[in-house]
Amino acid sequence: MAEQETANGKTRVEIYDQVYHLSSQGDGAHVRQLASRVDAKMRQVARQNRVVDSLRVAVVVAVNLADENERLRSKLTQMEETLSTKTATYRQKLDRALSRVG
Repeated sequence: MAEQETANGKTRVEIYDQVYHLSSQGDGAHVRQLASRVDAKMRQVARQNRVVDSLRVAVVVAVNLADENERLRSKLTQMEETLSTKTATYRQKLDRALSRVG
């Protein structure tokens, strides 16, 4: 995947043999990283499924990335709930210990 910064603050990236000029709030490194990930996933899907149509490959990749995103959101929610529960438990233990001391 080829990439470069352009004069107008956009980053030139190549995803699945197509050139895109994408802008970001940062220096373009994040955009290049994302583009590289999408390119790799598209090539992997195309190889595994022997799909040639880039639109079909893109849709499969989009669904896969959306699924990954939802799984991570769910995991994050679960971790936040666990943290909240443990925090409340430790707070109660600390309150009991402090009430015994003074």
